[in-house]
Amino acid sequence: MSETNMKFCNSYFLVDPTKASLFDLLLLLFFPNLISKSFIDSTSDTLKTVRTSFASRWIIALAVLVQKILIFVRKPMAFIGRLLTYWPNLLSENGGFFKLILHLVTGKLVKPEESSTTYTSFIGCSDRRVELDEKINVATIEYKSMLSIMASKIAYENKSFITSVVRNTWKMEFVDFYDFYNAYQERNLTQAFVFKASSTNPNLIVVSFRGTEPFDADDWCTDLDVSWYLLIPPYEMKNVGKIHAGFSRALGLQKNGWPKENISLIHQYAYYTIRQKLRDMLAIDKNSKFILTGHSLGGAIAALFPAILAVHGEDELLDKLEGVYTFGQPRIGDEQFGEYMKEVVRKHGIKYERFVYNNDIVPRVPFDDKILFSYKHYGSCNYFNSLYKGKVKEDAPNANYINLLWLIPTILTGAWEFIRSFIIQFWKGKEYKENWMMRSLRIVGIVLPGMSNHFPFDYVNSTRLGGLARPCTTPEDKIALIA
Repeated sequence: MSETNMKFCNSYFLVDPTKASLFDLLLLLFFPNLISKSFIDSTSDTLKTVRTSFASRWIIALAVLVQKILIFVRKPMAFIGRLLTYWPNLLSENGGFFKLILHLVTGKLVKPEESSTTYTSFIGCSDRRVELDEKINVATIEYKSMLSIMASKIAYENKSFITSVVRNTWKMEFVDFYDFYNAYQERNLTQAFVFKASSTNPNLIVVSFRGTEPFDADDWCTDLDVSWYLLIPPYEMKNVGKIHAGFSRALGLQKNGWPKENISLIHQYAYYTIRQKLRDMLAIDKNSKFILTGHSLGGAIAALFPAILAVHGEDELLDKLEGVYTFGQPRIGDEQFGEYMKEVVRKHGIKYERFVYNNDIVPRVPFDDKILFSYKHYGSCNYFNSLYKGKVKEDAPNANYINLLWLIPTILTGAWEFIRSFIIQFWKGKEYKENWMMRSLRIVGIVLPGMSNHFPFDYVNSTRLGGLARPCTTPEDKIALIA
């Protein structure tokens, strides 16, 4: 993409893994001249100011290499995912292992249908809970947090499953399910659904974005994209800040930037379609408000959505945005972007609740390394430890994850979480019992510390057992949190 096509920003750094050979990556590691790299596109001024230390070049090379591997194994990766998801559903449909054998012998085998109301994703197989916690008062922030993580969790499922849960289990009004187009990867990759919490909060609209599918190579490429844009809003003089390109593209960034309106007869884009749906619903019911939520990649999209609303001067919609609830959300911008969003949140009275469970690796990336990214979260986080005890913190401990001092503690914590998976049902109640798939993921979490912490299971438990770690308002509160 040439500079002349980048009128929506005055600085950008774009990396295309498809144009990089292994030889290019080796050259990148040993020669700091980024200008000569054919797979890196940026303004000349930006390339001069981008730090070219070995650490920054190592990060770029590693990210590109992993993306190239993911692109290469896209089909086998998807096949393994379907296989690992199909077997738990096959067991579930036939009533367990022994009944499966009986049905197989007697010719009564029930084959699961991927589009059915009972077929669950890999995420759903690791945690089959879909019921809301009725013990939480519906008038509280805790209830919205619990409702948000449940909406974020079922966002990984198919349309029939989501529709059935919203209508039949939650007794709420299902509005629509979407499969949005990514203009850069030229595929439908971003999924979301909208519903109204009619049975508990009649005036509340919930928009839930799906997170990263564990076996979807394109989703992982979005997460690992080291590209960024420095966005210029058309209605203000100052820059919004540096924004992650992969998350921007997933939300609906066009190749000509963020036009105020985008009318396409061929494709639907997340930002533009959801924004119009909200306009229509709020025009019908002026008392309604909405919340945005998502887990992982979905959390990043939910947190970025109000930023583009602000860029477009959508003050009426922002005033109707009651809160943004994200779980395991990665960083989406730099410090300048964070300051911009803090002002947006303050001006419109938006509750921004970011949940981080224990050693989850995803909220700790992209790195706040002051070398290449300098990414930062905006606003405090609600941090929960392995006992599901919550505190409000500036950021999660071990903010950049890669720290040898934290290696042994995170491994030991992973071992404890594996032990906890066998006793939590007796400690907290039978609804917290972990199945064999989640316990298998706990073992992975010992070998790769923090990986199992990213699954929604622990975030569901955190909202139910730990409650919402409320912001401190007095010096005494702040001292209590530090203690």
